[in-house]
Amino acid sequence: MAAESRVQAPPRVSVIGVPITAVDLEGCVRFVEENLDAIRGSYLCLSNAHTTVMAHDDPAYFEVQAGSLMSLPDGKPLSVVGCRSEPSMGRVTGPDLLRALLERSKSHGWSHYFYGNTPENLQRLEVTLGRDYPQARIAGLEPSVFRELSDEEVGELAGRVDASGADFLWVGIGAPQQETLCARLKGNTHCLMAGVGGAFNILAGVTPGAPGWMQRVGLEWLYRLSQEPRRLFRRYAVTNTKFVFYALTGKRRKS
Repeated sequence: MAAESRVQAPPRVSVIGVPITAVDLEGCVRFVEENLDAIRGSYLCLSNAHTTVMAHDDPAYFEVQAGSLMSLPDGKPLSVVGCRSEPSMGRVTGPDLLRALLERSKSHGWSHYFYGNTPENLQRLEVTLGRDYPQARIAGLEPSVFRELSDEEVGELAGRVDASGADFLWVGIGAPQQETLCARLKGNTHCLMAGVGGAFNILAGVTPGAPGWMQRVGLEWLYRLSQEPRRLFRRYAVTNTKFVFYALTGKRRKS
């Protein structure tokens, strides 16, 4: 039985037919603090326009998103659309969630395991965490193998994470791989999992985060595009356009 069945997670609203959790950062962190022991083994998705369009178009990935404990509104467009149904809905970005739970570790004694990225960037992350969050125990930092893991390797990863005593597993291998990996690990670890994409690099100072004013007005995508135009141009040109089309037309996802 899934761990989250023992507690009532915050409600979800439909965003282009994909169920997104109607919560803000404060509410999300409070829910985790109050229910961590009951929700161990489950996972969080940090959802944006890109992943929501993928979930709309791909039934298998839809199940990954819908099977999460919470699919959090990382992207500004999701909270804008979701606020029509739930006015209190706000953004919960990967870097902000990671920072908040690292900060709360001081009073709870939580430990954290980081999976993904390169050895060099993880070394920088470890230095930053030791400086900025000395109260947070680091249970492990493990680089990605940059390919899909076999079932045996997934089981071995779960074993390493549990042996470390981690309370949280942070996965930074990008969407949709990170959410899919969390779904494969669901129920097989003693920690709460979350795919946080580029949050490792932002906290480590490898990639600069968007200025606060750009995040508040929904232009974070433009800042990120200016930083990585070759990698992100097609994503924003295609999936963001699809998101707007689906949102305006009410186009239903295929079942």
